[in-house]
Amino acid sequence: MSATRMMILGVVQWMQPVHGYDVRRELLSWSADKWANVQPGSIYHGLRKLSEEGLLREVATEQVGARPARTTYEITEKGVAEFESLLRGNWWNLSGSPDPFMAAFSFLPALPREEAAAALRNRAAQLEAGNKQLAAALGADWAAKKPVYVSWMWELAMERAEAEIRWCERVARLIEAGTAYFPGQ
Repeated sequence: MSATRMMILGVVQWMQPVHGYDVRRELLSWSADKWANVQPGSIYHGLRKLSEEGLLREVATEQVGARPARTTYEITEKGVAEFESLLRGNWWNLSGSPDPFMAAFSFLPALPREEAAAALRNRAAQLEAGNKQLAAALGADWAAKKPVYVSWMWELAMERAEAEIRWCERVARLIEAGTAYFPGQ
């Protein structure tokens, strides 16, 4: 939740006063659901919770016609301090995000070798497809309208994926070659 808190607080600070819908739309335009695990459904809940904690202030609530009521938010001084603390903590400290693949990989011997190698190659193919999508996006007019650091973020994601692709291929080959899983086997 700390990444979601930071992302919501940061977007509200940049765009304030801002409706929850606009916060959600902005974060989704960044694909934050993919790389920061900011789930679209958690944004409205996060806005309400941050308001309850005094980190955001509800400026107004309006209803136009039969549409749902829209609340406008601003960040408080306490919210700015929380955002800056989360921001600096995430810049200066290394933290890994839980990856379900790592949990599954810890049970490697539970899969037949052929299936494990195939799964690793499939993972590599999915990562390659993702990199192709990012490369296409970087070359599109859309990217030219974004700040340069958005491209840098995507480049980092692509480099990480390339490293994992190489790892998947290498480990798949070791599994197929019959490399022992346990010492002394």
